[in-house]
Amino acid sequence: MKEQTKIPKNKIGRASKLAQTGIQVGVNYLKYKARKTITGNDDKTAFHEVTARQTYDTFSKLKGGPLKLAQMLSMDRNMVPDQYADQFAQAQYNAPPLTYPLVVNTFMKELGKKPTEIFDHFTTKAASGASIGQVHQAEIKGEKYAVKIQYPGVADSLKSDLAIVKPIATRIFQLDSKAIEPYMKEVEERLLEETDYHLELERSQDLAAKSKHLAHTRFPEYFPDLSSKRILTMEWIHGVQLDTFAESDAPQELKQKLAQALWDFYHHQIHELRLFHADPHPGNFKVHDDELWVLDFGCTKSLEDGFYKDYFALMDPDVLNDDTTFRNALSKIGLLLDTDKPHEKDKLAALFRESVELLSRPFKHGTFDFGDQDYFDELAQFGEDARLDKELSKLSTSRGNAHALYLNRTYFGLYHLVGSLNGMITTKLPEYAEAIPS
Repeated sequence: MKEQTKIPKNKIGRASKLAQTGIQVGVNYLKYKARKTITGNDDKTAFHEVTARQTYDTFSKLKGGPLKLAQMLSMDRNMVPDQYADQFAQAQYNAPPLTYPLVVNTFMKELGKKPTEIFDHFTTKAASGASIGQVHQAEIKGEKYAVKIQYPGVADSLKSDLAIVKPIATRIFQLDSKAIEPYMKEVEERLLEETDYHLELERSQDLAAKSKHLAHTRFPEYFPDLSSKRILTMEWIHGVQLDTFAESDAPQELKQKLAQALWDFYHHQIHELRLFHADPHPGNFKVHDDELWVLDFGCTKSLEDGFYKDYFALMDPDVLNDDTTFRNALSKIGLLLDTDKPHEKDKLAALFRESVELLSRPFKHGTFDFGDQDYFDELAQFGEDARLDKELSKLSTSRGNAHALYLNRTYFGLYHLVGSLNGMITTKLPEYAEAIPS
C-alpha cells in the first residue's frame, strides 16, 4: 500500500479537503437526479459507489475524525448502504500509513529520541494503519513490541473536522441534522478520549486486570516507560486478525469456543463492570495459540446506573409484552416525546417494539445461533425499511439518549463478529432487579 508523505494538519487545509468532498457529493447527486429525470430510474447504486470511493479517499488521507467516522459507519450496515460499508471497512486496520520520517518526528516530540535510539530494531514500515494511528513492530533484547503512533495533528483538528463532516454525512445518508447533533457530540467526546494515549494506557491496564479471569481471553502487557500521550507501547501479539481466522479452515469447535469467549468478554464488561470496549471490529482482536487476544482499548464507554437500568428494561419480557409499560419505558429514554401526536406515537412504538424484539431475540431462550444468516438479513431489511420510510423521516427530530450510540454500536459489532464465527452462543438477559445497586 502506498504510504503518505504528509498529512494536512492546519484547520484551513483540512477544511478545504473536506469541502471539496462535499462539492463532489453535490455534483454526484445532481448527476443522479438528472439521470433519474431522463430515464425514470431511481437506482442510486452508481451514485453510492462513486461517492463512497471519493469520500473514503479523502477521509483516509486526513485520518483522525473523518476516518474514525468512516470506521464506525462500516460496522453498521443498517445505517448506510452496502457501498459505504464495504469501502469504509478499510479504515478498520488497512488505512494508508504515513512514511517513516513522520513517525520519527512524533518520537522526537513525544519521547525526545528517535525510535532506533530506544529500540534495538524498529520497522520503518507500519504493520497496520487505522483511523487515529498506525502500528510498528519494535524489538529490545529479542522481545517484540507493538508501538502505536498517533497521526500528527488529528487531536487538534478533531472538533473542526467533525463540524465539516456532519453536513456531508447528513446529505449522503439522508439524516436529520438536528436529530444527529447529540450523537455527534457523543462521537466527539469518545474520539477526544481516543487521542489521549495516557488515558488508553490506564484503561487498558484496568480493564485487562478486571477481565483476566475470563476463559480463553487474553490481553497484551503494556509498557508505560515506552509510552506517552501520542505513543503507546505494548507486547507484540503474533497470530491472525479475527476476520482472517473466521474465514480460515480452523475447526468449528475452536471458532465456537472463541465466539463464546468474545460474547462473555462483552457481557462481563457491560453488565458487571459498566465500562466496556466500544470498538468491536475485527482489527482489534487476534487469535493466537487458540486464544482470543484483545488488542485495543482506545474507545471505551462507561454506563451510568440510571441509563443502564432504563435501557435494558426495554428487553425485559414483562416490559416488552405490556404496551403501556413499554411506552412508558420508551418515554423514559426519550424515544417517545410529549410533542408526538397519537398516531406518531403508535407508529414509533410499533417500530421500536420490532427493533427491540429483533435485537433481544438472542437472549430469549438461553442459546442463539449467530450463524443463522436469515437473522442478519432480517436485521438489515429492518434497517433499510426504517431508513427509507418517508413518514418516519419526518419524525426524526432529536430523540433517544446519546449514551445509547456506542452501546448499540457495540452490540451490532458483537453480533456480526460472533456471526462471522458461526457461533452458537450461550446467552442470558441481565438480572434486572439485582443488576442495579439500591
